[in-house]
Amino acid sequence: MTERKMKNIFTQGAVTPGFIAESIGKHAEQTAIGGHSIFLGQVRADVTDGKKVVAMEYTAYEEMALERMHRIREDVFAKHPITCMHVHHSLGMVRTGEICLFVFTSSAHRAAAIEACSETVERLKVELPIWGREILEDESHQWKVNK
Repeated sequence: MTERKMKNIFTQGAVTPGFIAESIGKHAEQTAIGGHSIFLGQVRADVTDGKKVVAMEYTAYEEMALERMHRIREDVFAKHPITCMHVHHSLGMVRTGEICLFVFTSSAHRAAAIEACSETVERLKVELPIWGREILEDESHQWKVNK
């Protein structure tokens, strides 16, 4: 097995619907693919201490996050018969309702694409040094704690 090239997963600001559509559209020519699985993480307007979240500001230890994502990617490719994987995570400010995470996996068959996508999302949420600061409607903030 040959190791794949390390990819930059970070996007400044929100992952746009146009970018997502373009990414999906590029796969139409790959006719050996029979199934895709897509996960979109969206910033929620949670309420904390009576104040609504209006945005998230994401930061990361980028070098370490990219190295760990590369390992996750290699592990998932070794475990599941997928043909491709795309991961894009926001850095900086993302407003509520906007997309902050886009994971897209493809395979000859749907089960592999779905399992690979799910595993990738679960692992990156736990393993990558990425932090989100919730920006509240009164302009105060607090650090997001993943559940």
